[in-house]
Amino acid sequence: MPEAAGLYYRIYDQAARLPVVLIHGAGGNHLHWPTEIRRLPGVRVYALDLPGHGKSPGAGQQSISAYVDTVLRWMEGVGLHRAVFVGHSMGGAIALWLGLASADHVLALVLLGTTASMKVNPTLMKDLANTEHFERAVSNIISWSYSRKAPESLKNIAYRRMLKIRPSVLFGDFLACEGFDVGNRLGELMCPVLALCGEEDRMTPTAYVQRLVDMVPHARLEVIPGAGHMVMLEKPQSVADIVLRFLQGVKL
Repeated sequence: MPEAAGLYYRIYDQAARLPVVLIHGAGGNHLHWPTEIRRLPGVRVYALDLPGHGKSPGAGQQSISAYVDTVLRWMEGVGLHRAVFVGHSMGGAIALWLGLASADHVLALVLLGTTASMKVNPTLMKDLANTEHFERAVSNIISWSYSRKAPESLKNIAYRRMLKIRPSVLFGDFLACEGFDVGNRLGELMCPVLALCGEEDRMTPTAYVQRLVDMVPHARLEVIPGAGHMVMLEKPQSVADIVLRFLQGVKL
């Protein structure tokens, strides 16, 4: 089982030159990235499990900066100096922080369902803080994360998968999101940025993502029709095609 700096990870197409690191969102793991994205042709893809998630041990973190430190230690452990970071939701916040605080390590960013501030619904935070309400919290997260026409089978798999995470880890993830706000620093971001958003995203609505894009010097937005917050799971091939076209313009 590949592991570095305490993080489990999978690597695909080791011979490819362009390194891409996939960072999942709150309560997720590397399987939140479908095969179409984990196996982008001609790209060396690393898919991580953050601490306390998936197959990685640990207790998780409670701030985006702490998760960034974890990712940087992992990069050192695998001998990776620079990469494109692809992050979803909380993972996008981690990628944004990397782009601002550790720009030398970042070739470009791909942000899915990510905004400059990741405030959390207060009722959801209360439910996550109380283990007796954990199942209700997870049910609401899943309900808000998918589009109206998302297959029930897809939502059921996501629900069962999220229930396996320790409540304290999921609560820590949402605490990290609640404390994240880089709105006053977006103009400092100099690398190329691609932002993707599901047209029906209720967690990070398109208008909020557009606001981020408007404040970043080298950013553009792609809106995916018929998808919600979990855009890469609802529309995997569409997302993979858009990301691959973006990556073809990234210089090593």
